[in-house]
Parts: sequence; C-alpha cells; structure tokens
Amino acid sequence: MKRVTATLILACLLILPAAFAAAAERPGQAAIATAHFMATEAGHEILAQGGNAFDAAIAVAAALAVVEPTSSGIGGGGFWLLHRAADGFQVMVDSREKAPAAAHRDMYLDEDGAVNRDLAINGPLAGGIPGEVAGFEHIARQYGRLPLSVSLQPAIRIAREGVEVDEKVARLMGWRVDQVRRWPAAAEAFLVDGEAPPVGHVIRLPDLAWVLEQIAERGAAGFYAGPVAEKIVAGVREAGGVWTLEDLAAYEIVERAPIRTMYGGFELVTAPPPSSGGIALAEILNVLEPDPLDDLDPVLRTHLTVEAMRRAYRDRAIYLGDPDFVDIPVAMLTSQYYADGLRASIRPDRATPSRMLAGNDQIPEGTDTTHFSVMDADGNMVAATLTVNLPFGSAFMPPGTGLLINNQMDDFSAKEGVPNAFGLIGFQANEIQPHKRPLSSMSPTFIISPERRAVLGTPGGSRIITMVLLGILDFARGNEPESWVSLPRYHHQYVPDRITAEPDAFTPQQVEALEALGHDVRVSERTWGNMHGVMWNLATGEVSAGSDPRWPSGRAIVR
Repeated sequence: MKRVTATLILACLLILPAAFAAAAERPGQAAIATAHFMATEAGHEILAQGGNAFDAAIAVAAALAVVEPTSSGIGGGGFWLLHRAADGFQVMVDSREKAPAAAHRDMYLDEDGAVNRDLAINGPLAGGIPGEVAGFEHIARQYGRLPLSVSLQPAIRIAREGVEVDEKVARLMGWRVDQVRRWPAAAEAFLVDGEAPPVGHVIRLPDLAWVLEQIAERGAAGFYAGPVAEKIVAGVREAGGVWTLEDLAAYEIVERAPIRTMYGGFELVTAPPPSSGGIALAEILNVLEPDPLDDLDPVLRTHLTVEAMRRAYRDRAIYLGDPDFVDIPVAMLTSQYYADGLRASIRPDRATPSRMLAGNDQIPEGTDTTHFSVMDADGNMVAATLTVNLPFGSAFMPPGTGLLINNQMDDFSAKEGVPNAFGLIGFQANEIQPHKRPLSSMSPTFIISPERRAVLGTPGGSRIITMVLLGILDFARGNEPESWVSLPRYHHQYVPDRITAEPDAFTPQQVEALEALGHDVRVSERTWGNMHGVMWNLATGEVSAGSDPRWPSGRAIVR
C-alpha cells in the first residue's frame, strides 16, 4: 500500500525521504529551465557570483517579471517548492496573493445576482494583494547566500536597457490589447501607437527598474511600505480598487509542508493547499497505480486517466480552498482507500458523465502563468510557479510603478457553481473572504527516485495539474526532460464534461474510439502550457534540462 503524507506541520519536514538520505554526491553542474533565455541567463549569472539555487530562483523570477509580463511579476504571486541538499529539508513557500480587507463574498455580483466577469478579471478591483516580493525576501534570508541587492541586479539592468518583444508577448498582447488600452500607464509602457507591439520592438520599463531598486535596497519594505506602496495604493484606489496601505503592510509569507505520495517506486513531492495540484495529483496517481498503464491499449489508458482526472477535479471543486480558512480532508482525499472507491466507480467500457458523480447536485454545466526549474551544483532545487493569472493580469498598472496588477480574485468562487475565466467551478470552500488566498492549480513538483531527481511544472490555468500529471507519467517511463516538456497533452476538468486535446495528442482513430466510449473529445487548434524541467541522473552523473518547444523564447541551460 502506498503511503501519503500531507501534514501542514513544518516539524514533519525534518523527516528525510530515504532517497535523499541515501544520496551523498553532488550533481556538479547546475541546470536552469525557464520561459525566457534572459531569465535563464540571469539565474546562471547569480550562480556564478556565488549564489545557490534559491538566489538564482529570485533572479529568474525578477527577470521574468520584466521579460515575460504576460505571465508573472511583482504585482502577482505564486508557490516556491524548495529542497535543501545539505539536510534534505523541503518546504513550499506560499507567496500566493491575498484578498484585501475590503473584499467580500458578493463583491462581483450585479444587482441581479449575476457575476460581473469584467470586474473580476479587468482593472484594479480584480487584484489580490501581491506576494511575490515577500517571497523574494523570505527565500533570500532563510535559504539564500546573497542579498537581494545582488540577486535583483539582472532584472534591474534588463528593465532599464529593455527587452525585445517575442512571439508569445506579441500574441497574448493582441488578445488583451483592449484591456491594456483602458489604463494609461499600461498602454504607455507596452503599446505602440495604441496597438500591440510587433515582434522585435524593445520595451523599456524604467519605473519597474526603480521599484526593483527600492526592493534591492530595502527588502520587502521597499515594496510594501514607503514610496512604492504609496504609488501602488493611490493608483489602485483612484481607478476603483479597494487596496489600502494596511493591506500591503499586513502581507505575510506562509511556509507549508508539501504533499507527498508514492507512484511506481518513486516519491512525488508537490504543492499543498491553497494549491489544488498536490492533492489532485496524489488522488489521480492513487487511482491509476494498480493499473499497468504502459501495458494497456492507448485508448483504454487515456480513458482510465481521464476518468481519474474527472473525479479529482470534482473533489477540487467541492473540498479545496485556503487551508487557513477551510478544514480540508487531506488525509481522506490522498488515501489509497479513497482512491480504491473512486477506481471501483470507473467502468473500463464507458465514460462516467460528470453529472452522474456523487457530489453537489447544483453544479451547472485559458491562461497564463510561468514556471521555472532550478538545480544547482550542490543539489539544491527549486520548482517555482508564479502568476498574475490571465495574460497581463488585470491589465492595470498603477502610474509610476511599471508593474501590472494581478487578477487573482477571479480564482475565488465569485458565486457557487459559476465557472471562472478558466471554466473551473467552486463552492463555499473557495468563496471570497478578507485576507484569504484563492485556490490555485499551480503545481510545482519534485520527483524523487533512488536513481533520479527531477524538477518540473508548467503554466496553463486549469490544465496545469493534468499537464504535470502527464509529465510525471513520462518520467515514470524512464524518459528525459526534453520528452516531458514536449509530449502532446490532453485534459479533463469535470466541468465542462469533455476531453480537450492538443492537435497531435490523438489520432483520428483514437478520437473515434474515445467517443465510442461516451467521451466528448474536442481537439484544440492550439497548444497549451510552457513546461520546464531539469533532472539529475545519480546513476550516470548526468544533469539534463528541457524547455517547452511550444514557445521558442524559453531556454534550458546546464553549466
């Protein structure tokens, strides 16, 4: 029987996994895989100056805030999964955004009780209090070797000198350009004559460089108090938001124990709530464990995997939220006994309609973030998934700051059973409350076996969990990072009741066979995600890395 540990008591983190305790050697090389080559180089630059993986992660995150404003930034937050090689200590640093004090359950409902989606995703009212900068300071002080004044220098330099617009930024700006136009500071920073910038256009962000300099000089206090905080709050409130200086000053990091589970003889270490990823991954893998997936016909293998996805996303909607506000039945959801019951409900010859699953009978019938993976020459590891939610977040920029405010408030359940921008539904566990963290799908993950150690994750909204799952299953087959990040992807999230798939995920014959089982299969015209992974093969000593080929601006470098 598999053993799953999901405690939130940090003292339990001192228990070392056997695989870590047994391995004494160093990788000898460092590997960094990110969504942009300049961010990857920023991380290696800091390693070359004597920093460790934790310092490099700060440098990468700050650089991504400049070069990839579509996906993350200091106006957002996220999760940092850390492994310290010296003693095997593992922890997730939760820098997820928090609802401001003035937030309330019905803040996005109109007079008829319907969700006003524009308010929930566009403009300053959509933003939660950012946590990324608090994450910088915490990680630097507790785990790094270098001060922020060193680790932030690459990002400051890039913000002042400028970065060329790549295909990703240009494409996603085209999608959000109408919202960026609404806010003068954002329009001035990113648009060219009121239109989305072309590929190759150089964007310079001197205001963001100034903010980063304040953080480099004063730490988190340079962001959450003083001139920067005053500019942020003044801009937000003037444009209709509700943030206060007290909201910023009150933000705090939380360290959480990771979710742990076993699959195929290796240990999975992944994100706990308020991420839904770790619990969902443990639940899916528990359901699939007894089945020799690679021995099955591809259609049956996909069918069983989809049915496990369906049930995990059902439980996500019903049970999960911020663990500081909600009593989550972690032990139940991650137990093998519970998985056995779920597996018994799966018919091998027929899809289970989502409406037929036991649960809340009131359930009615996108996408950007960033992930990077870091391993230094000593074996320290970071899996970080950071976000501003939708591309360019809320599209709102407080004047004089150069930073985009997230729209993470949409990750709450604005109304029970009503889907958010990613089509995900939620109920009371994830309702809006002051100071609460919204539920997330971000799933930074370590995979540990006696022979291999891996770091992986991806952006992709509601699809993050299933993309990481497919990467884990590919690791289990013995494949390298380049394979995990490249393989075609498919997804099911309970509601809507359909399989979505990348163009090359299935053959026409496989689609026909899945539909004959009762699945609704929708083949997308575009690809998803932007996965980045690194791996150390202890048996061979080889360190490898892979960057998702779907976006050519990404880069994986081993040095």
